[in-house]
Amino acid sequence: MTGAPIDPALLLVAHGTRNPRGVDMIAALADAVSVRIGPTRVAFVDVLGPSPSEALRDAARPTVLVPAFLASGYHVHTDVPREVAASGNDAVKITRALGPDPVLARVLVDRLRRTGWAEGDAVVLAAAGSSDARARRDVHVTAQMVSALVRTPVRVGWIATGEPRVATVVDEMRASGAKRVFVASYLLADGLFHRRLYESGADGVAAPIGVAESVVDLVVRRYRSAVDAMRSAALVGSSRRRD
Repeated sequence: MTGAPIDPALLLVAHGTRNPRGVDMIAALADAVSVRIGPTRVAFVDVLGPSPSEALRDAARPTVLVPAFLASGYHVHTDVPREVAASGNDAVKITRALGPDPVLARVLVDRLRRTGWAEGDAVVLAAAGSSDARARRDVHVTAQMVSALVRTPVRVGWIATGEPRVATVVDEMRASGAKRVFVASYLLADGLFHRRLYESGADGVAAPIGVAESVVDLVVRRYRSAVDAMRSAALVGSSRRRD
């Protein structure tokens, strides 16, 4: 008689930051996910440790790796797979990144409303920026999602990499007739990048995404979908061996 299969572990992989707010936010997200599905480990592709390869090297069971990124650029497409390969662990399933996703768009709109945004106000979606065209495209997809929810065009402004910068977009919106301009912060956590947004000249800067319950749900859904795929693959493999 065999027991019930043990669920795969979950590894939440983030970029890494020296800002304690960002570290605390990822830890809080992992803690909230742990309440739902069991212990959740955290790894970072840059700045901090452990790296994904270190975390996976001593994994005692199959693992689902969820990239905690709001867009899929170099880190998601290159760094994460390279780290998995370097670990030597062949029992890892990588999920999609967190964004873009309608869940995140709804959180962004909620943050805007809490800041005082009202229908008719202009909106700028502020993202850190990336040299990877795939990541930039994902941010624009999110802007389209937010635009559909607020029923007004949403422009993208970059904080650190890329043009136009957030302050430039705010100025351009005012010049085109917007009476009030609000910034939606497409960042997971507070920190240096978010603080820069207060210098953009906007009428309001929404809080970053943070650990909203719907974001926790999103991580859990990514995990459970991957678990289902791993089990289906295992069943197929078992059937082929019997044949």
